[in-house]
Amino acid sequence: MRGKALMVQGTMSGAGKSLLVAGLCRILAQDGVSVAPFKSQNMALNSFVTRNGQEMGRAQVTQAEAAGIEPHANMNPVLLKPTSNTGSQVIVQGKPVATMSAREYFAFRHTLRKPIMESFNALQERFDVVLIEGAGSPVELNLKRDDIVNMGMARMAHAPVLLVGDIDRGGVFAQLIGTIMLLEEEERKLVRASVVNKFRGDVSLFEDGVRMLEERMGIPVAGVVPYLQVQVDEEDSAGERLDVRSGQEEHAPAFVDVAVLRLPRISNFTDFSALDAMDDVRVRYVRSTRELGTPDLLILPGTKSTLDDLRWLRDQGLDTVVQQAARKGIPVLGICGGYQMLGTEVADPSGTDGGGTERGLGLLPVRTEFGTHKRTTQSEGTFCAVDGVLSSLSHHAVCGYEIHAGKTVREGGSPLLLLKQGEGAPFEDGCALHNVYGTYLHGLFDEQEVAQALVQALMIAKGIGEYETHAQDMAAYRQRQYDLLADGLRKSLNMDLIYSILEEGV
Repeated sequence: MRGKALMVQGTMSGAGKSLLVAGLCRILAQDGVSVAPFKSQNMALNSFVTRNGQEMGRAQVTQAEAAGIEPHANMNPVLLKPTSNTGSQVIVQGKPVATMSAREYFAFRHTLRKPIMESFNALQERFDVVLIEGAGSPVELNLKRDDIVNMGMARMAHAPVLLVGDIDRGGVFAQLIGTIMLLEEEERKLVRASVVNKFRGDVSLFEDGVRMLEERMGIPVAGVVPYLQVQVDEEDSAGERLDVRSGQEEHAPAFVDVAVLRLPRISNFTDFSALDAMDDVRVRYVRSTRELGTPDLLILPGTKSTLDDLRWLRDQGLDTVVQQAARKGIPVLGICGGYQMLGTEVADPSGTDGGGTERGLGLLPVRTEFGTHKRTTQSEGTFCAVDGVLSSLSHHAVCGYEIHAGKTVREGGSPLLLLKQGEGAPFEDGCALHNVYGTYLHGLFDEQEVAQALVQALMIAKGIGEYETHAQDMAAYRQRQYDLLADGLRKSLNMDLIYSILEEGV
């Protein structure tokens, strides 16, 4: 028997669809329902590699974790990773197929219905319920032709729709009622209820608002969801945590200050969630020399476009600041694209990363050349013997994943990690020289002992001494956050109504 489907669409990007789907996945799983998330097309730089080497959007990984199941690329059959303002790498069912301009992709996307429905049907065969997430707004009228992600997907899946509006941004009546008005008549019939999301204050004061919405839309309001303070991995770099600036004291003073360069095409910033979750650490994202200050650790993160972001770094004068920080003894860490930037040269003869050759920051003796093959794999291993400030990381176990097209050759220094994939032979990864370190491994700090050893080393380096600090067990931490999310939604959503909509279908 094929599983049932329910779709969550929003009035705009950032309305809270991803979080709502994750919470509903958790609620259904708690209620004994086997459930899987699904998003036909996702545009995000924050991706993940599954056990079998498939690449997919991080939001659906989060939702799968909330559902208590292993992520699979069927949950996100089309992933677009922007490489410029007008182009993206197109990944289909976990594998890259091409890099296209927006015009090329719009001409191509009608061919994606087949793999999308293959993936959706595979999930429906395995699970009682598939929770589908839309993208952006279903009434971007200029984009509706050949739609595969909003009402087009709802039609293909025969899925009833919950429509979510974001009251925190204001104009929730215009959002919800305006969306319904702009839908075609057959599309309106698919929308069975609305949700008002991110409400701050006394919900009882919005009772008149609920009545007005129901009268004008002709459908029930399934709930008014408060602004929930849960720490769940965000989909992309529009997330609020990246808006923390130096000088904004949003948190209690921390012992350790970690600065991450907010590159224009920053990717996989979830690499730093484990540090962000520690009480003694402040992670901030900086875009200018003025914001940088004197951090205890400076990180160059991953990027979807190493060459362009390296040029941006120079345009902002941040290249000099990074070099000066390294000369002052501040530990500098590069991950994936950030690792490539720390080398002496980045070359792209095949045009994979936009083409051209750029001089690197010259802080690590490595050279990178881009090729057409993209490496996507999970890896595990240990730190090698590490010199300098981070020597206490030596021989700690690590696990994570790699996503990169560049091949980097080390011409000096020491390897940072000794890794392996599955039963394969161990191999050296990354480079370490004095207080500068680089690696291709994402998820470097997710192991509790690694995060703890890193922060203790930084405390000792700044003279705090052997202060006891505690890192989170990130797997357990995420599970607690999913439970908090589910608890918040159960209190604010009419789950009887939602179960009824699921049962009735379309």
